Amino acid sequence: MTKFHSIRDQLLDRLEGMAAGEQFPPERQLAEALGISRMTLRRAIDELVAKGLVRRRHGTGVFALGPKLDQPLAASSFTEDMVARGMRPGSHILSFDTAAAGAHIGRRLHLGEDAEVIAILRLRLADDEPIALEELHIPSALVPGLSAGDLEDQSFYELLGKRFGIGLNHSVQTIEPTLLDAVEAKALGVPAQSPALLFERTSRGADDVPFEFVRSVYRGDRYKIRTELTVPDRIGGQQA
Repeated sequence: MTKFHSIRDQLLDRLEGMAAGEQFPPERQLAEALGISRMTLRRAIDELVAKGLVRRRHGTGVFALGPKLDQPLAASSFTEDMVARGMRPGSHILSFDTAAAGAHIGRRLHLGEDAEVIAILRLRLADDEPIALEELHIPSALVPGLSAGDLEDQSFYELLGKRFGIGLNHSVQTIEPTLLDAVEAKALGVPAQSPALLFERTSRGADDVPFEFVRSVYRGDRYKIRTELTVPDRIGGQQA
């Protein structure tokens, strides 16, 4: 196990100097360079694949995925997050429909079941790489004249503020692990049943009335959650 961990660490060191999308040397060449068997190399790479650090493409090779994008637990938009990382945000509208809210969405938005809502499905991109699928619901009455083109490659929150006078004041969000179904996986370019993070968020404006309910699935191999922990004053100076 000690030797195996040493090999794994050598691969991790190699990854540090690789850009996202860069390919590992051929298996035989890499095994010879490390002085190990191809079986041991495959096992080490399998672990890196499971950790979401590399991707194996059958018949092509092994490719670096780059560092995971960390999601801070703060009220910010996808567009703002990507720009702050020096990445190019993008989005493609996969569907744009108007329908009755129904019981589930109605409860989230404090609407009757027959109230009209706009349901938008967007593919979110970072430097043209699919990162997340976002399903957004908003009461139609709040955004008269909204069209699919308005949201193509644009921040939804910025659009709400400038055009409709709606500002984000408060959000409640839950996060849980999930597995991508076949449709979600195809849109995100990963195998079905790949791990993902499921976000559900209800946002309110200054009047404390909900204006959106969002369900998003983020690729587990490209995203992680970052939190900043502070020590309450009442236990300051104490050790856990």
